[in-house]
Amino acid sequence: MRVVFMGTPDFSVPVLQALVDAGHEVVAAYSQPPRPAGRGKKDRPSPVQARAEVLGIPVRHPVNFKDAEDVTSFAALQADVAVVVAYGLILPQSLLDAPKHGCLNIHASLLPRWRGAAPIHRAIMAGDAETGVCIMQMEAGLDTGPVLMRQTTAIGAEETTGQLHDWLSDMGAKLIVEALSRLDTLTPEVQSQDGVTYASKIDKAEARIDWTQPAEVIDRQIRGLSPFPGAWCDVNGERVKLLGSKLADGNGKAGQVLHGFTIACGEGAVEITRLQREGKKPVSTEDALRGMTLPEHI
Repeated sequence: MRVVFMGTPDFSVPVLQALVDAGHEVVAAYSQPPRPAGRGKKDRPSPVQARAEVLGIPVRHPVNFKDAEDVTSFAALQADVAVVVAYGLILPQSLLDAPKHGCLNIHASLLPRWRGAAPIHRAIMAGDAETGVCIMQMEAGLDTGPVLMRQTTAIGAEETTGQLHDWLSDMGAKLIVEALSRLDTLTPEVQSQDGVTYASKIDKAEARIDWTQPAEVIDRQIRGLSPFPGAWCDVNGERVKLLGSKLADGNGKAGQVLHGFTIACGEGAVEITRLQREGKKPVSTEDALRGMTLPEHI
């Protein structure tokens, strides 16, 4: 098929590669413009732009689609379908209608649960037992369109957003290739109005650990915010990011260090399995404790 691809972050890259590997003609890749990054704050192309350039695919990055010329040039591509995954711009109806088969979105949740910006983080933080990927026919509303295909996966007891992100990205890549091969036979499933939830963007203010919360809540917070922005706590005046955890046996005063890096919570305890100190790389807790001493309370 003649495909326009629209995506920006790492999550989108396996999808672009899968479309090319499946033999589809990707006539253009739309991505967010290069942004300042790194110590030098030099403009850095998005992961999708970088991969598209390697694949020899023309890249476009309009700031928005309010300019009629951007809409016209999109329509001029005469695509059979547009595949959209974590692109970062709202598409006007004129764009949604331009490809022969419209625009298909790969969304990392089991719609209608977790519409919106941060479905992977929110699923873990809410304690969902499972999540998945939906292939959705896009319409003007926020993730409200009918679902063409869906696939489910369990969320592991120690799984982080980073780990689940990579798994769902690969899942979405395989699922969109299958969806395109069966596009004429798929039956759209209108989303139920029951069970609608919104995955609001992660606010860095959510990242500080409050040890008076129950262990289950803190464990989900740590795993849900790993690796970015990273839940954190203060240890001897140093902000330490907590990047992995699991529920542990033990009780004590909230914030009490029980043993190793096992911390008492408002109810129960959490064992930290991976962390990152200021100015250092992420390491296992075992390695970290060789060079740091914990106080009795944190």
